[in-house]
Amino acid sequence: MKSLEERLQKRSIKPTSVRLLIFQTMSEFKRAFSLTDLETELETVNKSTIFRTLTLFHDNLLIHTIDDGSGSMKYSICSDKCMCNVGDLHVHFNCNRCKNTFCLESIAIPPIQLPDSFLLESINFVMKGMCSECSRFFKKQITPNKTAF
Repeated sequence: MKSLEERLQKRSIKPTSVRLLIFQTMSEFKRAFSLTDLETELETVNKSTIFRTLTLFHDNLLIHTIDDGSGSMKYSICSDKCMCNVGDLHVHFNCNRCKNTFCLESIAIPPIQLPDSFLLESINFVMKGMCSECSRFFKKQITPNKTAF
């Protein structure tokens, strides 16, 4: 995997120490994250600096945005090949229990045939349900105890 600095440079982003810190923190999330998530993790970094950095990363196709219906925009790091075209888009999954949102990059958005007079610019495909961790916990809660007496 490329270094964080190389990934920023590939997207024409100057790798300053603050940008590297923010990108490193973003890389540690195993789910989509919000501005508030980053602010919580990066208490020593000014909130407006975090927001400006997210905007820069988004404008340079390093991250993509996800509107999961929660009222708080989520972000996720794009793959190296992603150019944020309609063909690069994938399904997102929002867990109703823990409220986390996940990129399901292996699941492409199914093709949709629009009428001739329509021009597709973007797609937001969010599935909702229970994530793998929550569903494991839920199954444990409803599985009867099978201990012998």
